[in-house]
Amino acid sequence: MRPSALDYGIVFAAAFGITLVLTPLAGALAHRIGALAYPDERRDHPRPTPYLGGVAMFLGLAGALAVAWQRDAFREVFDGSSALVGVLVGAAIACVVGTWDDVRDVSPPAKTAGLVLSGSALYWMGASMILFRVPYLDLIVLSPDLAPLVTVVWVMGMANATNFIDGLDGLAAGIVAIASGAMFLYSHRLVDPAVDVLGADNPAPLLTIIVVGICVGFLPFNFNPARIFMGDGGALMLGVLTAASTILVGGQTDQPFSGQAYFFYLPLVVPLVVMGVPIIDTAWAIVRRASKGVSPDTADKNHLHHRLMRLGHGQRRAVLILWMWTALLSAFVLYPVYNAGRGDAMVPIGVAAAGLVLFTYFHPGARRTREG
Repeated sequence: MRPSALDYGIVFAAAFGITLVLTPLAGALAHRIGALAYPDERRDHPRPTPYLGGVAMFLGLAGALAVAWQRDAFREVFDGSSALVGVLVGAAIACVVGTWDDVRDVSPPAKTAGLVLSGSALYWMGASMILFRVPYLDLIVLSPDLAPLVTVVWVMGMANATNFIDGLDGLAAGIVAIASGAMFLYSHRLVDPAVDVLGADNPAPLLTIIVVGICVGFLPFNFNPARIFMGDGGALMLGVLTAASTILVGGQTDQPFSGQAYFFYLPLVVPLVVMGVPIIDTAWAIVRRASKGVSPDTADKNHLHHRLMRLGHGQRRAVLILWMWTALLSAFVLYPVYNAGRGDAMVPIGVAAAGLVLFTYFHPGARRTREG
């Protein structure tokens, strides 16, 4: 028995509803214990804002997994492996480490150690990178010595990419929601019996629809002006969840999928393109800080979202622009999956991208800023 649209809808509703209900309660608890983000020279919010949004999102994740576990349609997913248990444990570790950093400050080595532990939990429970595809080269089968290292490095990279982009109200939650929505459509397509690249027991579609639910449930309280922040606890957790879903899709099957031949030849690159905005931002932030002789962990106001604001876009418009870019990247990824052989379908995506570039640089607000 394969999950139906109704089954996925029920799980999404559970993730959305639990997060929606618990987020204001988490904010009230943050006020009570003093877990607040105070305005300073690198923060753009005008008043103290509570953290602990990540805790509500984690509880939404756990609750939605419990709902899915009770449904017969997902029995094969849970019986097939312990990967989802590993994902839950890894997400919990990342959430605890990040939340502790929000409340008491954790050193970069300690945060790194926490992410290593989180990635290790994924590996030991079955959400491990086993295969690695490289364009124009043969499929690389990772040795037992190399698989845990690659898994941990992948988790750390995605977690830090998500954390770096969490700089404006609603930005990280929106980007991850869009990216996870694309990954749901992609992985759901691959478990389709007509395609049969991934087995029906693959947990990626279930995991990604839950991530969409917790992000959408959190956004009403986090969009500008934000009433609560996800903090490092939420950002690192979302990065771990994104890493886990991509590992389950691209790192555990040796079956090729013809729709990906035109798109870098490998399903594993899907997260790199879907998460293109935060990954580009992360790479540029590391280069920028290294050129100044400072640590990559040093905060500054030169991320992509800060540059958009200096162009004259307000917080909301800067966030919406980055959301739209992520949606376009996602559409570009999904095109060969659903429209193989129909090249003219790329034209609307190209037109939308050109229009978004023009909007970004020639919007009246941006034009006035440059002329001033």
